Amino acid sequence: MIEYTLSSHAARVVRDAALEAGVALSELAHLPGFEPETLANPLLRVPTASVVRTWELAVATGPPDVAIRAAESATQGRLHVWDYLFTSAGSFADGCRDAARYVSTMSDPVVEMTVVEDDRRLTVTYGIANYSPAAVTAIDEFAMAIMLKRARDARGPGVVPVHVALAHEAPKNHRHLIEAFGTRAIDFGARTNSMTFLDMDAERPRPTGPGDDELGLILRRYADNLLENARPAAGWHGRFRSVLAGSLGGEELSLEMVAHRMAMSPRTLQRRLSELETTWRDEIESVRHEHAATLLRDTELPVQSIAGRLGYTDARALRRAFQRWTGQTPDAYRRTAVTGA
Repeated sequence: MIEYTLSSHAARVVRDAALEAGVALSELAHLPGFEPETLANPLLRVPTASVVRTWELAVATGPPDVAIRAAESATQGRLHVWDYLFTSAGSFADGCRDAARYVSTMSDPVVEMTVVEDDRRLTVTYGIANYSPAAVTAIDEFAMAIMLKRARDARGPGVVPVHVALAHEAPKNHRHLIEAFGTRAIDFGARTNSMTFLDMDAERPRPTGPGDDELGLILRRYADNLLENARPAAGWHGRFRSVLAGSLGGEELSLEMVAHRMAMSPRTLQRRLSELETTWRDEIESVRHEHAATLLRDTELPVQSIAGRLGYTDARALRRAFQRWTGQTPDAYRRTAVTGA
């Protein structure tokens, strides 16, 4: 399930915009899903709550047009396959429909994008969500601005919508929106966010080549595969256990060292473990137990080697611990796991 998550590409765009607006890195570093390895992985999804919090910080710290600036910084490709679905189709309408169909490759699936054609007008809508007012304002403006930017990427810099509707309330001054969208036909407090274009395919037909249909098919297949294999990023506790597991066989295993690798203070790490009603020692035992069972079941490594990988001084220490965890010796557990008897 990827509901209540966004793509790592979209999260990175918002994070970078917040940093550019003056938000301190320390205010973002501990947000779930903002770990560098998560943001670099197109298959990992960042919690929507983390991105919403980032927008709140950006709005509180940055200029009134912080969301517009974020969209401007999102050059073609920064939102991954969604960008090319929007811009590479044989017609503008087809590109909008592909972008709407696969909007979840970029955004939270709970928010829908639709395309409505009426006579020579094409209206693209982007739904609203129940976030804080500050975040909703930024998300509304960013969504509409990024759609216009991709429309201009596809059809040229002179594209101007004939109407823009925003779900949030009107700000005291929206000159930055008039300049960004190129029109004064902007309504606020709408039921949904939308942008309407005249039939640009009739006015400026886009040249197509024999490979365009095949490219569209490739992009759609890739988007399907991306959605099928995407998964939410592990929360901070999952990341902690991963870092801890990777540190077990090292020369020095300490709370201070693991906290440093997670970019937090030892005191903060202890507090977070306490909030989960666990301790540093309990976590070491749990991770050792989990990995010992996996290595005994899935490999033929001798017990001495497994003991070393888990940070024990010798096989006897592992045998004592394993007996305590399971009531079995490692050898007995391995026989049972292999034979099923």
